[in-house]
Amino acid sequence: MLTLARFATAMSLAVSLSPNSGVAETITSARYTDPTTRYDHGILGDAVEWGALEVTLDNATKRRFILPDTLVFEDTSPRLADLDQDGSPEVIVVESSLTRGARLVIYGPSGRLAQTDHIGRKNRWLAPVGAADFTGDGRLEIAMVVTPHLAGRVELLAYDGTNLKLIAATTGFTNHRIGDQLIAGGIRNCDAGPQIVLAQMPWRDIGDSPMVALELHGGMLVPMPFAVPFTDGNVAKAQACALSPE
Repeated sequence: MLTLARFATAMSLAVSLSPNSGVAETITSARYTDPTTRYDHGILGDAVEWGALEVTLDNATKRRFILPDTLVFEDTSPRLADLDQDGSPEVIVVESSLTRGARLVIYGPSGRLAQTDHIGRKNRWLAPVGAADFTGDGRLEIAMVVTPHLAGRVELLAYDGTNLKLIAATTGFTNHRIGDQLIAGGIRNCDAGPQIVLAQMPWRDIGDSPMVALELHGGMLVPMPFAVPFTDGNVAKAQACALSPE
C-alpha cells in the first residue's frame, strides 16, 4: 500500500532527480497510467480507473505521480491549460477518494498545486468542462459540473497559483450520462466571449435535452438557450461559432 507519506516522498524524489533542477520546467503532455479496479464506481462505463499520472516535460523527462490506495484518477484524460498565462501549462485532473468522492486537482511539474474539497460521499463525481478567461483578467478560469447526474451544479473556479476559488455557480445542467465513456459539452469563444455549452437536465437520450450556453454576467452564470437539442454535432457547431444562442 502506498501511503500519503510515500506519495510525498516519491514526488520529492522525482523533483530531486530532475536534470533541470532550478530551471523552469514546462509540461508538454500528460496521461493516466497504472489501471486499477480498486474503486467500484464505474461511472465512465467500466470498472477500470487510474492509479498514476505521467507528465512529459520539455526536456523529454517523464515524471510520474502515484496515488495512494485510497485515491484514483476517475477521469477520461488529463487536460493541459495555461491557467496563469505564464507560458507553462498546468494539468487539470479528477481525483476520487474511495470514501469521499471526487475533487478537482491542478498539477504542475512537481506535483499538486491546488485542489477543491472532495464532494464528501463515495460515488459522487464531477466532470470538467474546460478553461477560458471568463472574467477578462488575463487568467483562465475552470468550468466543471459537480454531480452531473444529480444536482448538475456548474461551478466556475479561479486559480491564483495556490488555491482554487469559487467565483460563480448554478444548478440544473449537465455534460455526462451514467456509463458514457466521454464527457460531452465544452466551451465556445465567439463574439460574446467564452460560454459554457451544456445540456439542460434531465439528459437521458441523445437529442432529448435542450442545449444551453452559460455566460458570466455580474458574477452570475446566466443560461441562454439554443434552438437545437444537445448533441455532439450541435456542440461542435456551437464551438465553431456556426450556432449561437437565441
